[in-house]
Amino acid sequence: MSLKIGIVGLANVGKSTLFNALTNAGALAANYPFATIEPNTGIVGVPDERLDVLAKMFESDKKVPATVEFVDIAGLIAGASKGEGLGNKFLANIRECAVICHVVRAFEDANITHVAGAPDPKRDIETVETELALADIETLEKTIPKIQKEARGGDKDAVKRAEQAAKALEDLKAGKTHIEPVDGLDLLSGKPVFYMFNMAETEVADEAKRAELAALVAPEKCVFVSAKIEAEMADMDAADKREFLESYGIKEDGLSQLVRVAYDTLGLQSYLTAGKKETRAWTIPKGATAPEAAGVIHTDFQRGFIAATVCSYDDLVRLGSEKAVKEAGLMRTEGKDYVMRDGDVVEFKFNV
Repeated sequence: MSLKIGIVGLANVGKSTLFNALTNAGALAANYPFATIEPNTGIVGVPDERLDVLAKMFESDKKVPATVEFVDIAGLIAGASKGEGLGNKFLANIRECAVICHVVRAFEDANITHVAGAPDPKRDIETVETELALADIETLEKTIPKIQKEARGGDKDAVKRAEQAAKALEDLKAGKTHIEPVDGLDLLSGKPVFYMFNMAETEVADEAKRAELAALVAPEKCVFVSAKIEAEMADMDAADKREFLESYGIKEDGLSQLVRVAYDTLGLQSYLTAGKKETRAWTIPKGATAPEAAGVIHTDFQRGFIAATVCSYDDLVRLGSEKAVKEAGLMRTEGKDYVMRDGDVVEFKFNV
């Protein structure tokens, strides 16, 4: 499975600059609202140092990381739910994403205009959340009569959906901005969300400033980046990136932060397969069983699942080879009920 993240926020908060840096896709970045008119999409590999280690150990011909798809969506302004700016065109694109990354401007720069005059993270967050909630209210008010009609016909699923929808509408009208999902409806306010604060390069490592911003969105998760720093690193190799980040007191680049928090928000993890042909990472939900994990490779693997030969990445690296892991009694054969763990190195046995 590939993770699809919608990058959203007000106009001129640095979304497209960050998108360019994260994907090297060359999306237009310009100092005026709506520089992003069509969603820019980029698919990138999930950073995972384990792949490098295993590929070297198994002398693999290639490495295949898990992937994440970024969708950079046109900037929002107050009134988007009613068609202001790019309006519903913007909002429709968010509905296709699994999780929303809400980019918030947390830096001052007189050379970069702000749609509301000056940055105010708290106000800007509320503006975006309000527009999403208003769009959902409109959707629910149009949809609820249809669901209720189906419910009156005795459809049990429709009865459940009608109850969910009524509760969602009630919550949104009461001012809630994060609601429980409604089956069959891709409500924007029901999507998982985390926040990316785009900070000045001189402040991005400031723990006090970070804590102040994190408090605005608690208990939701957040990451802290400087779009300027990310843009400068876009063409650097891994070693140069580490050195450059360290010069600013930063431990982790934007892509690594974003993917880590997105995985955590959605309850995802990775397992690994390794051999001469390739070493590869696969994304699965936490709690997935071995057959379900096999199905991510191919549905036939799940349908004809027999067993999984499993060891942990840590044991494999510590002992240096599959042979040593077997001799230590740490290579296991697991059946259909085995619940996968992050970092499992697996070979599936199946018969179709």
